[in-house]
Amino acid sequence: MSITIIITVITVAISILAFYNESFMDKLIFHPYSVGRNNEWYRFVSSGFIHADFMHLAFNMFSFYMFSDYVEQFFNMIFGASGKLIYVILYVSALVACLVPTYFKQKNHYNYRSLGASGAVSAIVFAGLFLQPTILIGFFIIPPIIPGFIFGPIYLAITAYLSKQGHGAINHSAHLWGSLYGVVFLIVTAQFMGNYNVLSAFMQQIRMYLGM
Repeated sequence: MSITIIITVITVAISILAFYNESFMDKLIFHPYSVGRNNEWYRFVSSGFIHADFMHLAFNMFSFYMFSDYVEQFFNMIFGASGKLIYVILYVSALVACLVPTYFKQKNHYNYRSLGASGAVSAIVFAGLFLQPTILIGFFIIPPIIPGFIFGPIYLAITAYLSKQGHGAINHSAHLWGSLYGVVFLIVTAQFMGNYNVLSAFMQQIRMYLGM
C-alpha cells in the first residue's frame, strides 16, 4: 500500500471522528496560545489531520491525490529504499514548517485557531509542480490551461497578498509557507541525498516547452 493512501485514510478517519467529537477536535486543533503556554507542540502535527467540514476535507484530499502519487513515485525512484521515509518526512515536516510563522504571529492571541492539511498538501503540490513544470493546471472552475511554472508564481502571489490582508478563516500563510517549503525540501534532498539536480531538470523542461 502506498504512503499516499495511508496518509489519506488516516486523515479522513481522524477528521470524521473530530466532526462528531468537539473535545477531540479542540485537543488536536492548532492553538498557538496553548502551544506556547502549555508546551502542546504536538498540535503542529495533529492539526493537519483534522478539518473544518467534509468540503474542507474533500478539497484537501483531492488536491493531495492529484499530485501525491507522482511525487511519491519520484521519491522512490531517486532515493531508492529510503524514498518512502523521505516522502513521509516531507509531509510531516511540512505540517510543522507551514505553521511556524503563524505560531509567532498568533501565539498571544487566545481566540486564534487553525486546522487542516493545507500546508502539507501545498508542499506536495508544489513539489509536484516543480517536478512537472509544464503540466496544465486550472484555477478552481477554470479547466487545466495554464502550465505549472506559470500557475505556481500566480498562486504564490495571490496567497501572499491574502495572507498579508489577514481576512477570513483560511490560513493563507500556511499555504504560502507550505508551498515554498515543499520546493526547498525537494531541491535540497534530491541534490544531496539522491544526487539529482531538480533545479536543472526544472529549467530544462521549461526550455523545451518554450522551444528554446
